[in-house]
Amino acid sequence: MSTGERRVCLLTGASGTLGDAFCRAYYRDYDIVAVCRTHTPAAPSQLEWYVDPLAPDAAVPENDSRIFVVRSDLTQPGEVERVVDLALARFGHVDLLVNNAAHIRLHPRGIVDGDAALADFDPHFALNVGVPLRFSARLAQRCWLHAGPENRARNRNIVNVSSISGSEVYPGQTLYSASKAALNQLTRNIAAEFAEFGVRANAIAPNSFPTLVPTEQVARAIVELDASDGTGAVYGVGVELNQVDEADGLSLRLADADP
Repeated sequence: MSTGERRVCLLTGASGTLGDAFCRAYYRDYDIVAVCRTHTPAAPSQLEWYVDPLAPDAAVPENDSRIFVVRSDLTQPGEVERVVDLALARFGHVDLLVNNAAHIRLHPRGIVDGDAALADFDPHFALNVGVPLRFSARLAQRCWLHAGPENRARNRNIVNVSSISGSEVYPGQTLYSASKAALNQLTRNIAAEFAEFGVRANAIAPNSFPTLVPTEQVARAIVELDASDGTGAVYGVGVELNQVDEADGLSLRLADADP
């Protein structure tokens, strides 16, 4: 079970660029269920323990980490449910779900260059849309649906990691962009549906990181959204004004200050 007042965060894509940065920056603030497929995040977890060679019996602060690493291919049947079960068994509840895992494969010659794009449709939508949908539904069914007062008291919420590609057109990104646009709309609908039992849902749509926006700034946007009271919006991170589509709901209100 969770100890103290730290919030419990279930984070997918924990070994990727953003997931790893989030774990390293916030493992002292959150109890984190770090879901990864291959590599593990470079932060203290149940997989790593530290001993001070000069005082081998002394407590080392890093060993207080509550990062709980779970390896999973989330696109396989039953894996989302297994991760949810492990998270609830380990910490008892989930306050923040961060759907960060994503699939991207570019098709620089377009979708008509052979059948590669057609073959990549399912991988993009299964991980970028299907997995966030399944995690949201399973967490609601197993611990949020009948806990409205507790949900509101703990300000429980979902942050989906989208992309500026979900509202802009970039060469070679047709499938990735379409999947992120679908994730944006999934976020808005989940927010409307989950409001009944007090769980919020938002998305961040960062510009390319770490090339155009520091990864730490994107990670900080997740924490800012977790601490906010907003729901049903998609927030740009590191997005220029001429890239903002107000009709699509993008906003510059969060995490656009210099790091």
